[in-house]
Amino acid sequence: MRISSNQYQSVVLLAMQNSSSGMAELLQKMSSGKSMLAPSENPIASVRLLRLQREEAALSQYRDNIGALKSRLSQNETLLGGISANLRDARDILVAAANPAPAEDLKAMASPLISLRDSILFAANTKDSEGRYLFSGSAVNSATIKFDASQAAGSRYSFSGNTDRQQVTVGEGVTQASNVTLESMPALLNQLDKVIATLQSPTLDSKDPAVGAAVRATMDSVDSALSSVSGSISELGGAQNVLQTLDGNHNSLSLANQQSMLELGGLDYGTAYMNMGQLSMALQASQKAYGKVSQLTLFNVI
Repeated sequence: MRISSNQYQSVVLLAMQNSSSGMAELLQKMSSGKSMLAPSENPIASVRLLRLQREEAALSQYRDNIGALKSRLSQNETLLGGISANLRDARDILVAAANPAPAEDLKAMASPLISLRDSILFAANTKDSEGRYLFSGSAVNSATIKFDASQAAGSRYSFSGNTDRQQVTVGEGVTQASNVTLESMPALLNQLDKVIATLQSPTLDSKDPAVGAAVRATMDSVDSALSSVSGSISELGGAQNVLQTLDGNHNSLSLANQQSMLELGGLDYGTAYMNMGQLSMALQASQKAYGKVSQLTLFNVI
């Protein structure tokens, strides 16, 4: 069977088109860094890549959550540390007040206690950057502790939040509370408020047993509050350590996933350049062959 020049031209043109399209596809892969432009090129690898990509997206979200949570827990710990320091200072003053002292000295102790009381209230009602109260549980739009000036000293402070814990997802099936609450603090503030009123009384008698009893009761309240705050600080510190470990685990898994994704879908540029050279040579050969065939006439074969 004889092959006409037209048929030969068609074969050469097809070879040129195949080489050109192969080069274009390879250039696209080299530009994207991917070994596959469509899942059909390697269905099994594509399925594995999709699974790894979903896992990477989840890990990225977990790590973002951990970063934000660590920042919030650290802020809470700092604020509670300040409250703890205020409580210790208040206790020192109360210890001094519990010892026999002139009435004028006792009255002078009221002023620093007022400052410490107000400082504790301010810290307890701290808001985050979005205006949400940190220690109000899930009632983030309500002040943690409310003050009612119309009430008598000893009952002017009340807890207006709740004890709900806000849970944040930090891993597959793993959550961590993002907050602690200060529901026990109003009792302390009311006790402080009450003893301050006692010390400020114009008729204060330092020898009155009721004065000593009020001071000792306030010391007990401070000790109880200190214990509660210290427990919360320990809890926050432990949570941050757990988050640090979990974040490290997520990072290690992410690095392993990225390596697997590179092996499955990443382009081997060394092989790609070799293939590009082969396609270029094939295209050049086809172009030369096409040039010769297109110049053939009947006189070339007579």
